Amino acid sequence: MRHGRPRRRDRGATPEATPAGPDARADGAGGGEPGAPAELGSGALLRAHGLRPKKALGQNFLCDRRVAERIAAAAAPEGGTVLEIGAGLGALTRALLDRAERVVAIERDRELCAVLEEVLGHEARLRLVPGDALALDWAALFADEPRPHAIAGNLPYAITGRLVAQIVGHARSIARAVVMVQREVGERLTAAPGGRDYGLLTVFVQAAFAVERVCRVPAAVFLPPPQVESVVIALVPHATPRAVETADFARVVKSAFATRRKTLRNAWRALELPEGELAAAASRAGVSLDRRAEELAVEDFARMARELAARASS
Repeated sequence: MRHGRPRRRDRGATPEATPAGPDARADGAGGGEPGAPAELGSGALLRAHGLRPKKALGQNFLCDRRVAERIAAAAAPEGGTVLEIGAGLGALTRALLDRAERVVAIERDRELCAVLEEVLGHEARLRLVPGDALALDWAALFADEPRPHAIAGNLPYAITGRLVAQIVGHARSIARAVVMVQREVGERLTAAPGGRDYGLLTVFVQAAFAVERVCRVPAAVFLPPPQVESVVIALVPHATPRAVETADFARVVKSAFATRRKTLRNAWRALELPEGELAAAASRAGVSLDRRAEELAVEDFARMARELAARASS
């Protein structure tokens, strides 16, 4: 889902303040003067170009400026370059340009690219890249751009997992990523061991990043409003990764969660180790085979993966 630009109303000192109230209208017009240029991220901008949100592309545009500014502040606190995934109607793009030295904005919809060229083409610090974010070489897009490098964007719900996986792959080369995702995905990313939200995605992301929820974003501030709430999540790479995503680490984690209701003794049969060797490896790793996948910390999986690697090299 592509989002545009939201506005946030602070509720006292609550850090999870949520956009709400009359200024968070889905149209995003903001009460401008008649005949004034349509505002970035607004329904008026779409109408001015004879466009409508494309359901096939999962387009739901954020129309609240203050949430866009909050995302930008979290993504570019030190300037640098931000790679934006899904520029949409330019609401977040504009906020990022107010913070970063350079913005490289990816947009798949060619019609929206034409709109963005019209309204933001004068910005020398903006590079607009038409194309599918999943198919582009992000490292090449960052090449020779000012550091620190960051990623920001409103991730389309249908491909959130694939985009997050791609972000994880760039953990060692970026300073942070600040993304908007469906609330349920945000709960999985921030989950602690032992809960129902803790799973495969949690482990792979938390192995590379410290994860923090920035704010909640209600459906009402999108055009059109989706059927779900969203959250903004900040991912900051660990100075030392909690685990290195090796082939053995991936095997251990994926097999454990493939049958998460089973104990590890049964789930890890997929590793195809003789039972005695599995028990010995788990003992050396300090992992009880009577536990279940959601009970293990990232480091537990990492130790088990190292035992498998050591066995293979012996």
